[in-house]
Amino acid sequence: MEHFVVGIIRGTHGLAGNCKVESTSGEFQHFTGMKDVVLRKNGVESKRTIEKVSFGNGILYIKFKGIDTPEDGKKLSGSEILVSREYACPCGKDEYYVEELKQCQLVYFGGSAKGLAAGAAPATGDGVVVGTITDVLEGGAGDLLEVVLSESCHLLAHDLRTTSSGKARKVLIPFKKEFIGTVDIKNRQVQLMHLWILE
Repeated sequence: MEHFVVGIIRGTHGLAGNCKVESTSGEFQHFTGMKDVVLRKNGVESKRTIEKVSFGNGILYIKFKGIDTPEDGKKLSGSEILVSREYACPCGKDEYYVEELKQCQLVYFGGSAKGLAAGAAPATGDGVVVGTITDVLEGGAGDLLEVVLSESCHLLAHDLRTTSSGKARKVLIPFKKEFIGTVDIKNRQVQLMHLWILE
């Protein structure tokens, strides 16, 4: 089952083990319908049951079953809260969950897609797959797409596709309309507007 990160535990509140939670969407209401969630911290996942959800002064508080002291709650600080799609806040126009973007192909639809050498990355329509999105990172000026470049993409010089050790190179691309065009979650494709940003 696909899970989505809907919140991050940022600390504790009070003496009963309540956790302060940052909603990744900025919305709180969808948390009231949650019961069983998955917490992920440092790559380790654990199931937790929500006993109570409350809001106050623009802050979301969650009480988890079995977490009854500030010390217990502090151990959860930094954990991501993951839920299935049905409990995630609906996305607005041009909004996406990180998990939806991961593993999408980054596709360039420039005219240079024609006449590729044998072994080029698989084409989609008139486009060429130049890489795969592996993560979305927070940057100072906005979100950044982490992309592993396709070793078989001949739109780029070989030394731009791999590191000096021969591994596929990772690049960061600002998730802005100047660089990213159509996002097609259904077909797992994201349009790259300019090849030069991969250099």
